[in-house]
Amino acid sequence: MRLPPDSLAFQMLGAATAVRAVSEGTALPQAIEDAAAQLRLDRVRDAATRGALQDIAYRTMRQFGTARALVTRLVTRPPGAQVDSLLAVALALLLEHAPGPRDRQDQDADAGRPGYSTFTVVDQAVSAAASEPKTAHARGLVNAVLRRFLRERKALLADVNRDEQARWNLPPWWLQMLREAYPDQWTALAASANVRPPMTVRVNTARVSVQQYRTDLANAGLAGHVVGPQAVRLVRAVPVTQLPGFAEGVVSVQDAGAQLAAPLLEVADGMRVLDACAAPGGKTGHLLELADIDVTAVESDPQRATRIGENLARLGKQAKIVVGDASRPADWWDGQPFDRILADVPCSASGIVRRHPDIRWLRRETDIAKLITEQRRIVSQLWPLLKPGGILVYVTCSIFPTEGEEQARWFGAQLADAIRLQAPGQLLPGTHAMQAAGADGDRDALAGTSGTSGTSLPSDHDGFFYARFQKRA
Repeated sequence: MRLPPDSLAFQMLGAATAVRAVSEGTALPQAIEDAAAQLRLDRVRDAATRGALQDIAYRTMRQFGTARALVTRLVTRPPGAQVDSLLAVALALLLEHAPGPRDRQDQDADAGRPGYSTFTVVDQAVSAAASEPKTAHARGLVNAVLRRFLRERKALLADVNRDEQARWNLPPWWLQMLREAYPDQWTALAASANVRPPMTVRVNTARVSVQQYRTDLANAGLAGHVVGPQAVRLVRAVPVTQLPGFAEGVVSVQDAGAQLAAPLLEVADGMRVLDACAAPGGKTGHLLELADIDVTAVESDPQRATRIGENLARLGKQAKIVVGDASRPADWWDGQPFDRILADVPCSASGIVRRHPDIRWLRRETDIAKLITEQRRIVSQLWPLLKPGGILVYVTCSIFPTEGEEQARWFGAQLADAIRLQAPGQLLPGTHAMQAAGADGDRDALAGTSGTSGTSLPSDHDGFFYARFQKRA
């Protein structure tokens, strides 16, 4: 049975294929691309269908712990990987109908997002199963499982939520790290991982003021709130093609917390700047918007390096893009020292899990130690490339102290001639912020007057850690 591409059944089937791939180790963006290719979806002609497929897959990843626990509880015999994933997708959509108070931010972020009645979800899940020879035998099972969930919802959720992974949709080791680091905040942080993130743009204030851009948004029928010096958070997420000035490079989509990186470097005209681990180029573009500088952007993945060039072209900016390993500068460095270095290093991505919900299911506890070693190797290798008097900014999109404050202290002790400067330290997702001990422990670093950088903390952001080091002259 051929399903219409605009049907929920077709989109659920595609999402189930992507979810299955994540279960087998593929990152969600690539899994969605593969599923779209398998379904022969054209990027332009079928943009709406691709968007719906992606939306459903992301919703499922945020509810995957609960959904998987329910499948295990409701199905006595393994139905096969594709049926298993289809059930997880359907259950995740049904879980969104849960009663109870909702966070205002979540409501705003969800505005305009398609909602489906419970009847529609069940009906279309059965149609999706019936459409494929390999899953048609399970259409009765799909119908029975989903209807039973609706009948016994309260008791079933009480049962599966005894398991912490099902309750919080986070692996046990992840939850343990949150408990140890944030004993008074861990439940709020765990819950925030399952909140749909806001869409925030960075306004190029050299071309238009933030307030003028809010007016431009209003004229386009969109609303936004100022949440940082150049950051505007949209009330409703929209395709970038609907953003005024996006094609012309007036604005870029970038989380408000990520927008702190470039100003912390305090760049000035004529400086040589290294952006290590630069893809997809958001911070590179921001640096070039702030001053007339010579930027080298290093990225180890050739495909991701291509995206840097594409993003800079839209902004009308240029940088020297190098495909190389940031921890092996001998392979790509020209021998000329840099005035500034941005070390946005690989990490657990625990601070952006609400934006990339598959990360929690792909990461392993053993990855953390490997990442810590890699972070130290990268910064240690980049430090000699910095001029005396120059500044290096260390950034991770992590909320685990082992990748944040503990690393900053290690760098301060190990790097020759390093002076630790004020910086925001640990930013927690949402509106939470914590100060990491800076060079003098000054609380102004948290209040928004971090040394000479003049960087104000945004009011809504993902989780990041920032530390700054200056090399003695």
